[in-house]
Amino acid sequence: MIQIYNSQSRQKEVFKPITKGKVGMYCCGPTVYDYFHIGNARPFIMFDVFRRYLESQGYEVNYVQNFTDVDDKMIERARREGITVKELGERFIAEYFKDAGALGVRPATVHPKATEHMPQMIRLIEGLVDAGIAYEKDGSVYFHTPAFPEYGKLSGQNLEDLDSGARISVDDEKKNPLDFALWKAEKPNEPSWDSPWGRGRPGWHIECSAMSMEYLGAHFDIHCGGQDLLFPHHENEVAQSEGFTGHPFVNYWMHNGFLNIDNAKMSKSLGNFFTVRDILKEYDPEDVRMLLLSAHYRSPLNFSREMMMQAKASLTRLYTARERLLGLEATQKDKAGAKADGQLIQEMEEIQARFTAGMNNDFNTAEAMGALFELVYFINTKLFEHSAMEEIQKATEIFSGMTDIFGILSKKTDEIPAQVQTLASQRAQARKDKNWAQSDALRDQIASLGYVVEDSPQGQKLRKR
Repeated sequence: MIQIYNSQSRQKEVFKPITKGKVGMYCCGPTVYDYFHIGNARPFIMFDVFRRYLESQGYEVNYVQNFTDVDDKMIERARREGITVKELGERFIAEYFKDAGALGVRPATVHPKATEHMPQMIRLIEGLVDAGIAYEKDGSVYFHTPAFPEYGKLSGQNLEDLDSGARISVDDEKKNPLDFALWKAEKPNEPSWDSPWGRGRPGWHIECSAMSMEYLGAHFDIHCGGQDLLFPHHENEVAQSEGFTGHPFVNYWMHNGFLNIDNAKMSKSLGNFFTVRDILKEYDPEDVRMLLLSAHYRSPLNFSREMMMQAKASLTRLYTARERLLGLEATQKDKAGAKADGQLIQEMEEIQARFTAGMNNDFNTAEAMGALFELVYFINTKLFEHSAMEEIQKATEIFSGMTDIFGILSKKTDEIPAQVQTLASQRAQARKDKNWAQSDALRDQIASLGYVVEDSPQGQKLRKR
């Protein structure tokens, strides 16, 4: 039974999909005017893991992540570079896929672009105007927040308590300072599209409502993004979507916590603002993913050199455990099957159950990661050359299932040739028989083929030299 912390109710709720066996999931994507930064990487990675877990539990997930490819920042950068906004967007969409792919983030089911969904946005805005919730002024259209009595229910803020602070622009065209633009009238030298109110372009908030509804329907399961999007972006999505349909928009709202850099909020003024492209010049992308998985997604997380070193060490332990399982399986192939110990199988299944319990508990990757390392300890202390193949295969199955959900251990281990595996198996038997001379001779033969065999309390390990 999966439980999700719902930002709207501010409590954990049992997950019940609208359609049995299927999940509609919308995650806010990047505005493509630059490489995405390490703070953006956290939701991209975390919600990728949640999608993987839901799929592992048998759900068919329709995962939608948009690209905002028309925006004030895009217009400004395109102007500086002397290129079109479309050219800028295409360049950084391609760069997004490079960096996201390096981090192990799978492509969404669909990646809609804002510029390709103007008819859907215009239709939505028209419906809001017809319903009396939006109004036109000099070619722009605004959502009138007082006309939606439930405004503020997602973020938990009262309309009366909100003001026209730094995040909300005051405009003489508006009836209320909290009203927000659905459509912006055309300005010179900016991209624009035809509409019933004249040429112009959409506001940011309407884009996500239109694109999510297009691919997931007017009522879907999960909407997620960074905590910074809770207000006003997601609040405005709720208002305009429910104002248009008259019924609930999303069942579960999920928001990840902030990422700090060396215990300080990331900002350009502090000189600690890093794009993923910058980070990957120094760190392995899998180490970055490992670090971001180490804390619960709603908790703040610190990114530092020390934390990266810890993540790297943890990942090395996992690779070593995988190599050990491969070695055990290889040396067991030529042996008559030993009888499996039911107690060992049960222990592994109990560890697997703790992993599942962690993920079911609001996708607690830190808790689930603890279970994964329990399994690593089990592999290193309770599985040996004489273990039954059933035990080794069970450990491999559970271990691979966990790491696949986390999207780690993507690097391939060189397959050990059959000849080397046979020699290793013979050497393990020689050591068991205390035939040390034969054991040393077989070690030399293995070495001549370019492989090293190492002895440990847990048995021998094979690796390429």
